[in-house]
Amino acid sequence: MFKLDRKLLTTASAAAALAIITAGCMGGSGSTSTGTTIKDGKATIDGGTTYPVMNNKTGPYYVNAEAISMKINNGRVPTANELAAWDKDVMPDGTGLPEGSGSVEDGEEIYEAQCVSCHGDFGSGGGGYPSLSKGNAVDLQKTLTNNRWKDPEADGPTRVFGSYWPKLSTLWWYIKDGMPHPKSKTLTNDETYALTAYILNINEFEIDGVEVDDEYVLDREKFLKVKMPNEAGFEPNIDGPNALNDVRTFYANPTNFGAIKVKVSERCMTNCQNDTVSVRRIANGGIKDFLPPIDSTRSLPKEEKVAINPVEIYENNCAVCHSGFLSPASAEWAGYTAKGMDKVYASAIHGTEGGMPAKGGTTLSDADFKTVVDYLVTGKTK
Repeated sequence: MFKLDRKLLTTASAAAALAIITAGCMGGSGSTSTGTTIKDGKATIDGGTTYPVMNNKTGPYYVNAEAISMKINNGRVPTANELAAWDKDVMPDGTGLPEGSGSVEDGEEIYEAQCVSCHGDFGSGGGGYPSLSKGNAVDLQKTLTNNRWKDPEADGPTRVFGSYWPKLSTLWWYIKDGMPHPKSKTLTNDETYALTAYILNINEFEIDGVEVDDEYVLDREKFLKVKMPNEAGFEPNIDGPNALNDVRTFYANPTNFGAIKVKVSERCMTNCQNDTVSVRRIANGGIKDFLPPIDSTRSLPKEEKVAINPVEIYENNCAVCHSGFLSPASAEWAGYTAKGMDKVYASAIHGTEGGMPAKGGTTLSDADFKTVVDYLVTGKTK
């Protein structure tokens, strides 16, 4: 949770914790097992209640007794080499970060070749993919305290890599392990350093007082000197040897994440908060006369149909993946069209498990995107 106004903002993680706390207040009855908030002698991290299975129930809910009694084959223990191939985590203290180097200039070339189709020019974003930069990271980090609830005219928070992410190690690991889509794990260490340098450049970073300009070369030593503007912008604290207990302490107090309870020390399901709003009812059927009168006209301006250019859309959104597989008019399409064009259209519009985003990440209508699919299959625009 970012440090804004604790009474106004609850992030997904805090909301989930609150939901678990609330759900965990349900005690057992009859054959229902008794709940506990203690595991291994300590309170659960999220404050939720754990219900053991008794009489085919966990809390008030039935369980699949047959399923939970099944013997599960967990496979074999992986070899050291197998673990080493997948254990590529990069930690903030430099653990797992390999030696290497890369320049901003080289990073820009890699970005233009493999990243711009999704993340836009200079990291501006587009097609459903996130922006990587919107200017100076230090200045934008200050916008995270902006609150439209208090001032509807104010600009909202700008959450991009430079302004929001607390650790640079996450960026390096994510690029190396998951990018470029869908060719993950294909970049070398030096290429990953170069892309990281370029992203630091477009976010206008300084490292140890030196601007990350177009000539800058990033290596492991310089990488570990990077200070992210929002490094201390999240709570509860999840770093250090006391992280788990810090989280327990944080969620033990509901006021830390916006809850207002009658008695903080007591768990409850009803009457948990004092009434804060006086409700007045409008008598005689409510408001009937409005000044000026409500317009009941049901009309919309005529929508002007603009012809799309499927070749241009292909080049901007599809070529990065389809130039190597299922390119326009490729013979490979025969294996898909044999099942019917309806299925080809459906896969293209809704996305596939193989990694293709819905409509290729575009905002086209279904009908317009079918035109793009037709071009891919036939190589013709009509």
